[in-house]
Amino acid sequence: MNRQPIPVTSGASEIRPRGGRALLALVLGALLLLVTACGGDGSNNTGKPDRAKPGADQADTKASQAVVTVTPKNGAKDVATSGTLKITADKGKLSEVKVADSKGNEVEGKLAADGTGWEPSHHLAASTTYKVHAIAKDAEGRASAQDTTFTTLVPKNTFIGEFRPEDGTKVGVGMPVSFHFTRGITSPEAVRNAIKVTAEPSVPIEGHWFGNDRLDFRPEKYWAPGTKVTVRMNLDGVEGRPGVYGKQNRTVKFTIGRSQVSTVDAKSKTMKVVRDGKLVRTIPITAGAPSTTTYNGQMVISEKLKVTRMNGATVGFGGEYDIKDVPNAMRLSNSGTFIHGNYWASSDTFGSANVSHGCVGLRDQRGAGDSGTPAAWFWNGSQIGDVVIVKNSHDKQIAPDNGLNGWNMSWAEWTK
Repeated sequence: MNRQPIPVTSGASEIRPRGGRALLALVLGALLLLVTACGGDGSNNTGKPDRAKPGADQADTKASQAVVTVTPKNGAKDVATSGTLKITADKGKLSEVKVADSKGNEVEGKLAADGTGWEPSHHLAASTTYKVHAIAKDAEGRASAQDTTFTTLVPKNTFIGEFRPEDGTKVGVGMPVSFHFTRGITSPEAVRNAIKVTAEPSVPIEGHWFGNDRLDFRPEKYWAPGTKVTVRMNLDGVEGRPGVYGKQNRTVKFTIGRSQVSTVDAKSKTMKVVRDGKLVRTIPITAGAPSTTTYNGQMVISEKLKVTRMNGATVGFGGEYDIKDVPNAMRLSNSGTFIHGNYWASSDTFGSANVSHGCVGLRDQRGAGDSGTPAAWFWNGSQIGDVVIVKNSHDKQIAPDNGLNGWNMSWAEWTK
C-alpha cells in the first residue's frame, strides 16, 4: 500500500524542530561577543591589552632642576648684619622666600627682576637667630626648597642715639626730631636709612647731619598744629663705624600742639606773641647790650626751668655775673642764650634799653612766685618746641646747630 503525504490545513499547529532554542542561544552569544570586542574592552586589534599612557592628570615624578642656595650656610655663627644674607636660584626662579627671627618677626626683602635672587631690604639685628625658608621652581613648575638657620654677631662695641622730643609729649611747631649719637658716625647713610620719621597729615621730612654725631629731621616749614609724628628707630645691628653697632629698636610718637611764634625786635625792644596766627600780647623786653648782643634768627625753646642759676664763667664771660635764682628761664641755644625773667633791672628798663649779656629779658619777681608778671605769663603759656625769632640785633644769625635751630637753613641747604 502506497503512503501519501499528510496535507497541512489552516487550523493545524506548525511543527518546529526540537533543537530551535539551542540554535537561538548560540546566535545571541555570538552577537554579544561581537559587540564586546568592538566596544573597547582594553584589547587592541591584536587581542592584547593596551599599555598605560601618561596623561595630564598623572604626577611628574622627576626631580626639580631648580637649585636654591642660601648664604650664609646652615648653622653659621657670628654672621655680619649687613651684606651677607643672599638667596639665589639656579635653573629656576624663586617662588617663595621667608626670613624671620626667633620671635616670628619677618625680614622684608627684594626679589630680583628675573626671579633668581633675593636680598633683605635692610640690615639684620645683632645677636639674633634667623630661619630661612626658600622655594624655587624650574621651567616645568617643579619645586625645590631650602631651609637654613644662622645667628648674627654679638657686638663688642655699641652706640645709641639720644633723641628729642620724648615719647608721648606735645610740643611746639618748631620742634625738630634731634638725635645725638654716643659715638661718632662714619657710615651716615646706613644710620640715616635706619631711622624713619613720618607725619599725619603727611608731609615731606628730611634728615640733616651736623658733624658726625648729630642728626636732625624736620619738614620744609614749621609743623602744622595737631600733626602726629612717628619716629621708628631700627638701629639694632647698624654698623655706624667699623666694629661699632647700634642697639636701639623702638618707636616713639609725639604730637604738635597749638602754634606759638614770638618775634623779638631788638631795636624796638618789644616781643609780639602770636598764637595760631593771632597776636595775643606785645611784651616790653631787654635784649643784649651793645657789647654783648643777642643772636638774630629763628630759635626753638629746648628747655624750661622755673628757676635756674646763670654763671657767666660757664659761657665765656668770666666773673661778670653769677645769678643763682634766675626765674622763668627757657633755653634758646646751647651756648647760653635764654629768654627769662629779670628781677634785678628796674621796671623802666624793659622796652627802653638793651642791657643783657645776650639773653632776652622780661620783667619778673624774684622767686618766680608772681604769676602776673610778663615773664611768668610767657613761661606758663610756652612749651618745648615753640619758636622765638630775634630780629634787628647788631649780631650775626645764630648757627643752625647751636640749639634746635636748623630752621635758619633754607630747605635747599637742609636737603643738600
